[in-house]
Amino acid sequence: MAIITNTEFGLIEYSDEVLANIAGVATTECYGVVGMASKRVSDGFWELLKKENLGRGVKTTLEEDSIKVEVYIIVEYGTRISTVADNIIQKVKYTVESLTGLNVSKVVVNVQGIRV
Repeated sequence: MAIITNTEFGLIEYSDEVLANIAGVATTECYGVVGMASKRVSDGFWELLKKENLGRGVKTTLEEDSIKVEVYIIVEYGTRISTVADNIIQKVKYTVESLTGLNVSKVVVNVQGIRV
């Protein structure tokens, strides 16, 4: 599912992969994040994703006139999870909105694990 916006110069189409990669890069830049996690539906375990697979740890959903972003992360042991989540929410919302011009209605942070 692609998101299409109309500008004065024409149409811009954003694929889910592009939006997921933007959100994934913004998430990994936050302090306390060890990496992105992908939840495998088959057995319920999580795996730490490498830099080239950051989009697999992000889910984007189109709402009425905005998008909802869900990120799945692994946090560093000893960091305050609520502070890390607040930083991720602000960073992802700002980055996606400034790079694409789309409105982000909600950012949901799912902590899948803790690493030492």
